[in-house]
Amino acid sequence: MNGLQEKLFERGFFLAAVASGAAPLLIFGFMFVLGLPLLRSGLFVDLLTGAWNPAAGAYGIFPMVVGTLAISLLSLILAFPMSIGCAGFAAAIGPSCLSRPFRRMVQLMTGIPTVIYGFVGIFLLVPIVRGLHGGGSGLCIFSAALMLAVLISPTMILFFSDSLDRVPKSYQDAADALGATPSQKLLLVMLPQAKKGILIGLILAFGRAVGDTMVALMIAGNAVQIPESVLDAARALTAHIALVIAADYESFEFKSIFVCGLVLYLFVALMISGLRLLS
Repeated sequence: MNGLQEKLFERGFFLAAVASGAAPLLIFGFMFVLGLPLLRSGLFVDLLTGAWNPAAGAYGIFPMVVGTLAISLLSLILAFPMSIGCAGFAAAIGPSCLSRPFRRMVQLMTGIPTVIYGFVGIFLLVPIVRGLHGGGSGLCIFSAALMLAVLISPTMILFFSDSLDRVPKSYQDAADALGATPSQKLLLVMLPQAKKGILIGLILAFGRAVGDTMVALMIAGNAVQIPESVLDAARALTAHIALVIAADYESFEFKSIFVCGLVLYLFVALMISGLRLLS
């Protein structure tokens, strides 16, 4: 490779880096400009803490923020024990003849479109929850969180497994020399050493849960209310953006969806900043 080709490759990589860095800033600027009329109106605090009632001139997104956090946090609570157990099996306890195919299957699950999870939730999970609850539609926070837990579990399993794999081999050999069983080695040696990677995996999974649209849109019930229990219907911010239909592009109702986008954007940016600090 001559000097001219090297310079071309360097310029190409530099332009790709600039484009990848500029794209998030352009998206943020786009949402900020379109949501600026609401921000200028002095209704920003009311927008974050008020109720949603466009007919009465109220465009508050607080019920959607509560719904988003309820669904995402519950899904993370449900997914974590299963994910850490599967990661421990794949990285420490399970035999290689089973752990390798298991990892391939988990990797395959990460490529399944989220709409497929939504359809499975509607036709399989929702009737089960409806039957256990003894009434209602079954479209609720609990149903959405269960299916979202299945959705984010592959990401958590793979990240946890990689974190466990990075534990120094000398630590594992020392545990084996002391006669530790595979379970003891996992619980007493590998998990404490991999705790930072596990925490980063949790934050990434939470970010994916917050940003998912189809599961919340199809299974959560989309009721604009502050839920009082996990069996109540709720609407997430992402589902709200997809559901708001405003014919007048200059109306506050239309502008409000860009403020929802800004809230999601800033929330994810804070999580990414936390990841940078941890790593």
